[in-house]
Amino acid sequence: MASLGLVGVFAVTLRNPSTDLPSVLVNKPAPEFLLPPIARSGVPGLGRSDLIGQVSVVNVFASWCIPCRDEHPLLVELKARTGVRLFGINLKDEEANAVAFLKELGNPYDAIGADENGRTSIDWGVYGVPETFLVSGDGLVLRRHVGPLDRASLDDLVSAIRAEQEGS
Repeated sequence: MASLGLVGVFAVTLRNPSTDLPSVLVNKPAPEFLLPPIARSGVPGLGRSDLIGQVSVVNVFASWCIPCRDEHPLLVELKARTGVRLFGINLKDEEANAVAFLKELGNPYDAIGADENGRTSIDWGVYGVPETFLVSGDGLVLRRHVGPLDRASLDDLVSAIRAEQEGS
């Protein structure tokens, strides 16, 4: 009988997957980190100090991630619609592949840190790629979105960014 209840809970979870998973970082300071750039990407590396001063979005991605490829045009649109500082953490990627990914799809990022060993992503509590975080101008993590952005989550993120920008 208990296993039947467990199956029911699992089925409901599958029908209503939440991409806004709780995070211990929400309403807490972003972790300390300093990552080197992806050479030949044309943008600098990334550290926590880059997140201070203005609202920003941090997107964890990799060239080998199919959902990241699907999400990428929405990140380009996010940058165009809001002008938000958009930062990337490139997770366990080959440099040449990351550069080719950005060359093919465009590079909306203001800076990208190469997280070669995955330690920084672990500190952010990343389950997998892609994940996206909204960070306040004082470095607090405001939101976390797990999985690729879609039209609805992009519009929601744009609204949250605008509200933060107006409140700053």
